[in-house]
Parts: sequence; structure tokens; C-alpha cells
Amino acid sequence: MPGSRITPGNIIDGFEIVEHLHRGGMASLWQVRKPGYDFPLVLKSPILTEGEDPAAIVGFEMEQMILPRLSGPHVPKFVSSGDFSAEPYLVMERLPGKSLYHRLEDLPLPVSEVAGLGVKIATAIASLHRQNVVHLDIKPSNIMFRSSGQAVLIDYGLSRHEELPDLLQEEFRLPYGTAPYMAPEQIMGVRVEPRSDIFALGVLMYFFATGVRPFGDPKTLKGLKRRIWRDPVPPRALNADIPLWFQEIVLRCLEVVPERRYPTAAQLAFDLTNPQAVKLTPRAEKLKPDSWSLVLKRRLNPDDVLPRAKMTVKAQMAQSPIIAAAISLAEENEALGTALRGEIARIRQSLPGARVACIHVMRLNRIAMDKLVDEEGQNLHLQRLIELRHWAKPMGLEDEEITFHVLEAVDPAAAILDYARANEVDHIVMGARANSTLRNLLGSVSGEVAAKAPCSVTVVRARGEQVQGEGKTGAK
Repeated sequence: MPGSRITPGNIIDGFEIVEHLHRGGMASLWQVRKPGYDFPLVLKSPILTEGEDPAAIVGFEMEQMILPRLSGPHVPKFVSSGDFSAEPYLVMERLPGKSLYHRLEDLPLPVSEVAGLGVKIATAIASLHRQNVVHLDIKPSNIMFRSSGQAVLIDYGLSRHEELPDLLQEEFRLPYGTAPYMAPEQIMGVRVEPRSDIFALGVLMYFFATGVRPFGDPKTLKGLKRRIWRDPVPPRALNADIPLWFQEIVLRCLEVVPERRYPTAAQLAFDLTNPQAVKLTPRAEKLKPDSWSLVLKRRLNPDDVLPRAKMTVKAQMAQSPIIAAAISLAEENEALGTALRGEIARIRQSLPGARVACIHVMRLNRIAMDKLVDEEGQNLHLQRLIELRHWAKPMGLEDEEITFHVLEAVDPAAAILDYARANEVDHIVMGARANSTLRNLLGSVSGEVAAKAPCSVTVVRARGEQVQGEGKTGAK
């Protein structure tokens, strides 16, 4: 291949090179422009000088294959690419601002801010996993944000697309990643585990909340492997202001065995969004690392960190959906309650990793002042929460399998839809409102939810109840 023509002033395939922006470990970034594009563009070119890591070339090939297959707000928009036989490059949208790396000088950050960042990043990871890709290099410098606040994951040179050849796996035997953020199984050469990205996000949240990297920054393979048997100092031992729920979430992300972490990034985002619903385990109370007896046991059995059951990214996400059960309470009769619980049980029978979120909407008045207590002086919000827990008790779910949420809104359907969008809900289950003149005039909540939901919707009716203009199921 002839010398690179990527210099300011040159035009390559219609793209004018404007200026050099950044040189990284494996590639350089250039500002470019081309008529017909109404958004800023950046060109990425691999560093091909003698002595550079050959993985830089392979990683660039991987990114050229993966990026055009990605879509959505959480990835940079692909524009064009050039072949290695002529001039290798990638052109994509240029994102505004700086990466999360520039916040390192501000650490530690308040837990509320770290949790907010965690929600955005976990949502982006979930979107990527739904497209059959594991990023495998989640770190501050690979995370940017749109003006809307949405996180964008960049740099797919180390990523794995389960429907494409894994050139890095085929050509190299050393693990590739960024040392402080690599998951134990990734260090041992496993590149098919989506929960590796959850581990990396756990490292990031630990670091941003304490100012300390949980596993340091090892420079050798031996140093990397230490995290397989040695757990980090609990965050609360470094920062006493960290609440129990946050430590619970972070240490669950950092579990050595992938099966003990969050099953999906969507479920992680759900807990970060709903900290009051996080089930606390002994992880939350820890102030010291594990005993040496446990450390020795892990060190003598390092293979325990390998995933026990390998499945595709899509299959793993499908096994662990978030199910929102919208419960009326006031209008619901015993037969409908039984039917709703039976439908949830049926879904969970085939999806044992499902998380159930029971939600109830307290309807607010549009104009008049709302009463916050009942006739006996009891807090209505708390009372509804107690009733919701009582409603769900017959299902016999463990605390980590179910959460409870009372929403307050003028429009119940809009509240349910907003909740589903904000929490990446996969399936809504709800009962059909009893037949009434009011429903016939104003329409049903279940009908509106089924028509507008961003996910599947199952509308349940008690057996034998008369149907008047409303179907039993709706889906979108």
C-alpha cells in the first residue's frame, strides 16, 4: 500500500481533510467535510507505522465490519469506509464535547451523579447487546454524550459481533482490553460474554465514586489475573458517604463469576433508576475484602470464572426481560387478580431470569387539590405500596425477582408508557378495566397502552367476563 494521503488539504473519496484532531494508541482522528452532509464528520485512520501492534490493523478491520451494522442514538452514525488496498479509513459523525475521560480530574463524584451516568451508560450497553455486539472495552475515554444526554459508545476495535468472524480471537492468543476495566473471563480469553461489559461499568462506577480503581492498573498478565481471586476493597470503606444500595449494585457488577452479576444491562439500569427497590445482601454491608480462605479457594480454582453456559447475546437478553405488571387495585376483582398473577407465572416459567416490576398508578386530579392521606390519616402512597405487595404475595417471588412502584399521574396510560420507556421494559402485563359507560366514552387505559407501548403488551381479562369492544391481547 502506498504512503498515506491523509493530510490536511487532501481529498480522499470526496472527503476533504481539514485538520488532525487526536492520535490514540491504535488510530488517529481527523476532521473532514464533504458536500451533502449537514452534520460534523470525523475520519478515523489506523496507525500503520513499523513497530506498531499488529492488533491495531485487525482491530480496525473489526470496527470496519461492525460499525456499519449498528444503529440508534447510542452509537456514532456510520458514513463511509476505505479499503486497506487503497486507503483504510472510517468516516462517522463527529460527536460534540469530550469523552467521560475528562471527568477523571474531578473524582470522586457524588453518588447521585455517578448513578445517573451509570443509568445512561447501561442503557447504551443494553442497546448494543440487542444488536448482537459485546463492546469489551467500556472505559471513560470510549463514552461520549449527545446534547440530549444520551450516552454514546465509541471505538469498536476490540468488540465482538456474534454474527461476524472474530478476527482478534482467530489471530491472537493474548487477551485484549484496557487493564483496569477487563472482566476476569475476558482476561482468560472469553470474548462472548455480554456481562463482561457490566463488569467494566461496575469498575467505572466504583472508580468515579471513590477516586480509586478497584483493581489498580496492572501492567502484566499476572497482575491482571489477580482480580480472578482477589476482590476489591468495598467502596464504603473508601467513601463513607456511599449508600448501601450503591455498594450493593457495584459489587454485584464486580462479581468474579459472570452468572452472579446482573443478567442484563437493562436490569442494571433499572436498579440504578430505582435504588429504593434494590435488595440488599451482605455485599452492601461489607467493609473489608473477602477472607484469605475464600481468596485461596478461588486461586486454586480459576476455571470457576468461566461462563457455565454459553449462549448468544440475544438469547441471554431474552432470558432476562423486565416485565411490568400494571395493577389497578381499586377496580380489580379477585378473578382478574388471579388471572394476572397466572399470566405472569406463565411468562416466568419459560423465562426464569425475568424481573417483575409491579406498578400502580394513583390518579391525580387535573385541577382540584389531591388528598395525600385517607380518612384514617394514613399516607395514601404508602398504603398503595402495601396493597401492591399484598397483591403480589401469592406469586411467591423472592425479593430480587420483584419490585414495587406507586406512580402518581393525571393520565394512567401515559404514566405506564413513560415508565416502560424509562426502564427499558420488555413486556407489559395488565388487566382490562371493567365494562362501564365511562370507559366506553373515554376509552380504556389498556387499549391505549397496547396501541402505544414500545414493547409487547398482554391485556388479561377474567374468564367469563363480557367483552365490549376491547380485545384480550394487544402487542406492539
